[in-house]
Amino acid sequence: MRVQRGKLVASALGAVLLVSATGCSATTATQAAPDADTTATAELPEVQPSQEAIKLLPADLQEGGTITMAADLHYPPTSFLADDNKTPVGYNVDVAQLLGETLGLEVKVENVTWDGVIPGIAAHRYDFTATNMTPTPDRLKVLDMITYWNAGSSLIAAKGNPEGLNLADESMCGKKIAVMTGSTQQEKYLPEISEECEAGGEAPVSTVVLPNAQGALTQLASKRIDGVFADTSQLAWAAKQQPQAFELLSPQYQKKEGDDIVALGLPKDSPLTPALHAAMQELIDNGAYQAALDRWGLGSGAIPTSKVVS
Repeated sequence: MRVQRGKLVASALGAVLLVSATGCSATTATQAAPDADTTATAELPEVQPSQEAIKLLPADLQEGGTITMAADLHYPPTSFLADDNKTPVGYNVDVAQLLGETLGLEVKVENVTWDGVIPGIAAHRYDFTATNMTPTPDRLKVLDMITYWNAGSSLIAAKGNPEGLNLADESMCGKKIAVMTGSTQQEKYLPEISEECEAGGEAPVSTVVLPNAQGALTQLASKRIDGVFADTSQLAWAAKQQPQAFELLSPQYQKKEGDDIVALGLPKDSPLTPALHAAMQELIDNGAYQAALDRWGLGSGAIPTSKVVS
């Protein structure tokens, strides 16, 4: 069965509220480019159904069918609505679409507020979610989780990176770096970098705390600061929308403990878990996954292997 692109649809579930206490890292992503184009930079690659993955589906889906993906469609560039205010777009939507094609299934995207996603999946109202969800002990009590992306924190600089900034060395020492109020970058990551600068005999980072990414990017464009340190997704979106002004730098920030890898969520012990895991790894192996990331400017968060987390 070949799933047509037009079969990816969204269903609005009443008024969607923008919540701030989410488990994903894109809570302020809409601020990075409020008037931005909602189209990706390239076509999503077509993939063929994987018979090996399809064999892992429940018997009633092996000849085709529909599965539902729940997501709060208010977080560009990962999950949001196009200009028509009804078509789901973004990296997570692309992943859902590619998973469906790999499994020979239609995917229906349900627009659900963030705080309704996990309860809805646990109650089997939706089959899975792709919403930049971190596998936590509490979530793993009610969900199967399949890793698919390193959300992470990144640094963005002016085009050409004139100060030669790099999160992997001491190049940020003494530089003016903006972080968002209350962010993990402000409260933990940048202080750690600054402490390392001082321990190495360098000047500490000159931290500039700002309320949102848009204000930080405005200051970066006017050369009042040297870089912005924030969630990768929002900075990648800014770099995609304004490539003549900004450059997203690699590598991402490497945490001292743990990682920023996020996962698909399914009901605990879902019969779909083996097939979705196999399909996710197939997309990684055949390059479609990397292409989906790249078209939204999120390629630096690619992972080489998908795992089922329990």
